[in-house]
Amino acid sequence: MTAIKDAIKIIDEAPKITFLTGAGVSTPSGIPDYRSLQGVYQGIDQPEYLLSHDCLVYEPQKFYQFIKQLYHPEAQPNIIHKKIAALARKKPVWVISQNIDGLHDKAKTPHVVNFHGNLYDVYCCKCNQSIPWEKYLTCDIHENCGGRLRPNIVLYGEGFTTDVVNHATAAVKAADLVVIVGTSFQVAPFNQLLYYRDKHAKIMAINQTPLAIQEPFTMVQCAAEDLFKEINI
Repeated sequence: MTAIKDAIKIIDEAPKITFLTGAGVSTPSGIPDYRSLQGVYQGIDQPEYLLSHDCLVYEPQKFYQFIKQLYHPEAQPNIIHKKIAALARKKPVWVISQNIDGLHDKAKTPHVVNFHGNLYDVYCCKCNQSIPWEKYLTCDIHENCGGRLRPNIVLYGEGFTTDVVNHATAAVKAADLVVIVGTSFQVAPFNQLLYYRDKHAKIMAINQTPLAIQEPFTMVQCAAEDLFKEINI
């Protein structure tokens, strides 16, 4: 296991970095993760169904009542988002995030792929018009056409757009160092992005629990915020 100071040296010396980020990056901002005992799934039966295309279509009110719990507009970027954004202003850095909270964008990170979408990007399923998320939180029916509103996120049972996949794979291919941060890295196809890295690129994982990755990698077992606060930019 690599010490924090050694990990920071690797990050500092890497010419091009791609960060793969998960829920652990946003928990310091007050956004609960999905699967911990304190997470938003706790005590809910069939949580994956509530975030599925089938639930949206066949039980839209059940979907709507659940999805509203995932909004935390008061949340602000924390030290992890801020330091990654600062790094990205110094050298080529990409972020590919599992998170749907938009905090990397809020931190003004130049190059972000929201792999699973963004809760705050809302549109009408009938007329495809973009709708302010604030309106969505008051009603899930479009007042103009009567269509159902939804956030532009990837639900269970839905596929990924070619554009998102192409941007994500290109960002991984371009990296000299791929840094996995705050995720158990078990959800496909996000965890398959490593297949696209250059054979000479290094892999680092920063997480509170060890990860099981087939390729050789550097494990830094700590809270991500403890590492990023030590990076001087």
